[in-house]
Amino acid sequence: MGTAVVLLIVAGAAALAIRSIVKDKKAGKSVQCGDCTHCSRCH
Repeated sequence: MGTAVVLLIVAGAAALAIRSIVKDKKAGKSVQCGDCTHCSRCH
């Protein structure tokens, strides 16, 4: 039973992380640095 609870928590955290990455990608942010307005070079 404890293993199932831990699995659900880890799966939920992974889903939130993926959702955040997709949201940032749609907003035009790079996964590598996030905000290119402060970068001195492009990648």
